[in-house]
Amino acid sequence: MTAFADVLQNIVFHGRQGAALYNRVFVVSAYANVTNWLLENKKTGAPGVYHRITEHQEFRAALQEVADKLKELNKTYAPLGLGLAVADAFIQQRIDQAQAYLASLVNVLASGYVNGANILQAAREILASIGEAHSAFNSVNILQNRGLHATLIDLSGFDDAQPLTIDERIQQAFAGIDFATTICIATGYTKGTEGIMREFDRGYSEVTFSKIAVAIKPQEAIIHKEYHLCSADPLLVGVDHCHPVGFTNYDVADQLADVGMEAIHPKASKPLEINAIDLRIKNTFEPEHPGTLITRDFVSPHKHVEVITGTDKVVIIDIYDPLMVGAAGFDLQLMQAFFNLGVSYIFKATSANSISLVIWQKDLKPALVAALEAEYEKVTIEQASMVCLIGSNIDQPGLLAKAAGALAEAGLNIRSAGFALRKVNIQFILAREDYKAAIVALNAALD
Repeated sequence: MTAFADVLQNIVFHGRQGAALYNRVFVVSAYANVTNWLLENKKTGAPGVYHRITEHQEFRAALQEVADKLKELNKTYAPLGLGLAVADAFIQQRIDQAQAYLASLVNVLASGYVNGANILQAAREILASIGEAHSAFNSVNILQNRGLHATLIDLSGFDDAQPLTIDERIQQAFAGIDFATTICIATGYTKGTEGIMREFDRGYSEVTFSKIAVAIKPQEAIIHKEYHLCSADPLLVGVDHCHPVGFTNYDVADQLADVGMEAIHPKASKPLEINAIDLRIKNTFEPEHPGTLITRDFVSPHKHVEVITGTDKVVIIDIYDPLMVGAAGFDLQLMQAFFNLGVSYIFKATSANSISLVIWQKDLKPALVAALEAEYEKVTIEQASMVCLIGSNIDQPGLLAKAAGALAEAGLNIRSAGFALRKVNIQFILAREDYKAAIVALNAALD
């Protein structure tokens, strides 16, 4: 969204004129860093306005600082046609409304008579909605000033107190719209009784996108990114040694999301998959390229690995206990400890007396370690990386041997490995420092 000039040229107007410009709905996220200012930095954890509320600090000045930053952002879009006076007035009004709501929440929180977690969650929802409302309003204003009929679909619910679910609000907002005569710009944030942040946290824009698609049944759903969905990370293997995937299925998309390479948030992909809505991932800066089409039933006509990816932000936990052998359901208590602390694993391997699991580094909580060490004879935790061979049709004789050989030739030791019967994802666990070398070696051997 920050590169909105490219959005206009490469998405909105590209190859279209007249009536062909309409019959489309765009779901927009906030401009870069705006949600970080409002909540917290997604990558570094640096605090935003929300932190001041959680710490019972004065938040009004910090929120107004965000408003001032948004007005500065507005100036950068004036050359594209944004009416500065009306855009600045809109965001200041929205900030003032939010400040009034938040002040009431803070007063109630201070009383001590209510559940603090629920109040803070409501504050988080209010703050999150501001960024998408800002970018959506600006987008509509720019299009209108360029002579197009554009309709703002503000799903943030700031001006109503209707107790609607997310799906109900979306259905209501789009009822009666003549798509053939307008471009709809919808906020990526949707207010709902279930709380979109509570359910999906920072992945809410893609969830809104998915739910809108299910509601209006488009010919195709498209996510525009700043890069292609590639067969490997071009920053690691080089742009000449990877290529856009082209075609794949939702199962593969889920495998990618499981290791942090999200084509789409996994909770957003499910409604699309269930309703057989095709999803296309396109590179905003290469509008002529068809991108990657993700469908429910695609299976590659020839056996090959579609994506080589992984992560170096994981740890492997090995639980050893001699009482494990032959004991039915021995890992039930183990899984209960993970469940109680809300920790999900992304890899699991077992032997007679041990179970190895891989989890995200950020989920390695002291309480989890304590719970495991209290129950089992030996718990070993090591930093690790995971490298995956993923594809819709990779069940070919010799692939595992070829991949393991490539890693061995590169001098890389496999700590653990595995795959499910469906064979859409072969996983190798290595030392953390071996991650980049493993991606390069596997890409060179299997490309």
